[in-house]
Amino acid sequence: MSVTELPVKTARPGPRESARAAHAGMQKGQQTKAAIVDAALGLATQIGLEGLSIGALAEVMHMSKSGVFAHFGSREELQISVIREYFARFEEEVFYPALKEPKGLPRVQALFGNWMKQVAVELQSGCIFISGAVEFDDRPGPVRDALATSVQTWLAAMYRAVVLAKEAGHLRADADERQIAFEIHGLILALHYEARFLKTPGSIDRTLRAFQSILARYGSDAAGALAPPITSASLTGGAVPIPDSFASSASSISFGSSV
Repeated sequence: MSVTELPVKTARPGPRESARAAHAGMQKGQQTKAAIVDAALGLATQIGLEGLSIGALAEVMHMSKSGVFAHFGSREELQISVIREYFARFEEEVFYPALKEPKGLPRVQALFGNWMKQVAVELQSGCIFISGAVEFDDRPGPVRDALATSVQTWLAAMYRAVVLAKEAGHLRADADERQIAFEIHGLILALHYEARFLKTPGSIDRTLRAFQSILARYGSDAAGALAPPITSASLTGGAVPIPDSFASSASSISFGSSV
């Protein structure tokens, strides 16, 4: 028997090597799943959550249907993963930066300003919360629950900011916190409808004026110096242009002198 014909004993990996291999496999799997969710989110903003399918996503990712399915197990779980990812990004871009502002009216304005920056981009791409509400408003189930919970969590944060503004003396003592939060949310919904659906010129500026009106009606005498100016031009920082059909020529609106 020659040397080449002798049976070769392969060394079995020890516990440490096995753990490393398993960890590397988990990392790769997590990265792949994150990439799929990212692609799914991009599709959902264009075609809605209901339009998502394992097949369409597999084609975009250049993967097999079974490969995509293995990361989620169902189309429903894929949709829920997209909602969670959208909410996580919403928190990072809208909520957490506003926490750097002092409690009270400055934080309320930061939340609204950040929200408007998000909307300025989504007027061209689409909002999962709004399109999802249309798709699932009358369809009970885990997807609707995930959507509703995300929106309720965000609205609760806005309401809490309004409550703190009142406690700080920045709003009138008789101001209705829930009414203020309701009106702010209504502005965002109206903006999406007017600007994205109807393509009404000047919708962003009208929304900013409406927010100014809310502060003027509910703000206390001590709140005037606390409100920094917000302009439609500042919503994108010059990085993302607002389409002409969405913005009017009057782009400078200051809240500082009205409350």
